[in-house]
Parts: sequence; structure tokens; C-alpha cells
Amino acid sequence: MFNTGNPWKDRVQASGVHFLLSVLVAALAAALVFGLWYPYPYRDISGGRELFFLVAAVDVVMGPLLTFAVFNRQKPLKELRRDLGVIALLQLAALAYGMWTVFVARPVHMVFEIDRFRVVHAIDVDTALLPKAPPALSSLPLTGPSTLGIREFKNNTEKADFTFAALGGVDLSARPELWQDYVLSAPQVLAAAKPATELKTRFAARAALIDDAVRASGRDVAALRYLPLVSRRSFWTVLIDAQSAQPLAYLPLDSF
Repeated sequence: MFNTGNPWKDRVQASGVHFLLSVLVAALAAALVFGLWYPYPYRDISGGRELFFLVAAVDVVMGPLLTFAVFNRQKPLKELRRDLGVIALLQLAALAYGMWTVFVARPVHMVFEIDRFRVVHAIDVDTALLPKAPPALSSLPLTGPSTLGIREFKNNTEKADFTFAALGGVDLSARPELWQDYVLSAPQVLAAAKPATELKTRFAARAALIDDAVRASGRDVAALRYLPLVSRRSFWTVLIDAQSAQPLAYLPLDSF
């Protein structure tokens, strides 16, 4: 294989095969990232798309370039195999590190917090506090974010402590001891939410975007309410069912 008599052509063919294999591995990694860890809309809200493509681009380019640099049919077969093996190990190590970075930055919960939803990422949560969460929530999900609420404060002392911590950068939604099943927060969600019909009045220039989100929800606009959605890097809007408070659609609109 690749014994063309032209060393440059051999290098191009070898690096081309390596490139195709790298693309295949990257495609499998993308299925994991976007199918489980960053489903829509979190691939946009949490920056998963950009983070993964940066990792994949470096990995897909690095391996084939190194293969192009070292491939030489004139080398002893043992030496050539060693060189290609080292390249494969370096590429796999880089991919593993990149995937780990994507994993620890993944969104784990969308939490209703007083008057908004907030996306909580794995890196935001102090895992030492997870045993304080309700039993069903004592581990971070591996198959995509869940929707939660936060419970009411037990007393004014607890309220003051958590509020001061939030001012210091530890959001209420990232505190496992405050998490509760979303159904228990539904009355507070509906009380804080506003009629979705107001969106087109407030954002007339974004009417088409709003209409698309309403259609995606499967509900008439009169049967929807909305709340802001806060993430580390952006502000979106969540459309919820006006009866159940279940999130139904998302749009890239800052509705604060």
C-alpha cells in the first residue's frame, strides 16, 4: 500500500487515509456530544458547538499533518509502525483530553430560580455538596440536562446565607441542597411567567423568530407563557405551557 515510487504521493495518500479515519472518529464523538451532553438548545446556549468543533478541528488536523511529516516508505517497517503508533497515541490523548473538557463543561440542569431559568453546568456544581441534594438528584446526569426548581428557604438565616453566596458568584441554582423536582416548583414558575402574547409587542422586529418558536411548541400562543433563560454566555427565552409549566420551546431572545 502507498508504494507508488513517489514519496510525496505516498505521504499525501497516507495522510488522506488518516484524515478520513480522523473524521470518522470525530463524527462518532459528535454523536455523543450533541446527542447526549449538549442536545438542542444547549449546543448553542452553552457553547457546546464551538467547544467541540475546536477540539475536533485540532484533532482532525494534527494527526494527518504528523502522518504527512513522518511517512516514508524508505524507513524500516518497524520504525514506520512506531512513528505512526506514536502519532495515533498523541492524537487519541488529545481527543480524550478535549472530550473530557467538553464533558466537565456540559449542562446538567435547567433550574427555575425565582423569576428565571438558569442553565447549570457540571463545572458549576460543588460535587462535595451533591449528597445534600434529594436522593434522586444526588448525581449529575450523563444523558442531557434535566429541568429542576429550587425549594423555598427554610428560614431567614438560610435565605441570607444563600443570597450572600449568590452575590459572591455561587448561584442559587448551582446549590444541590436547594434543588427539587420541577413539578413542585410549577406554581411559582407560572406565577413568575408572562403571557407569550407580550413577546411580539415587546419585540416586534423579532416577530418571525417568535412565530417559529410558537410553532415549535405545538401550542397556540395564547396557551403559552415565557420566562428568561440565563446561561454562562447568553440570554434566551423559554416558552412554557400555561397550564403545566412544562418547557416547550426556546428562542435566542433576551426577554429580561
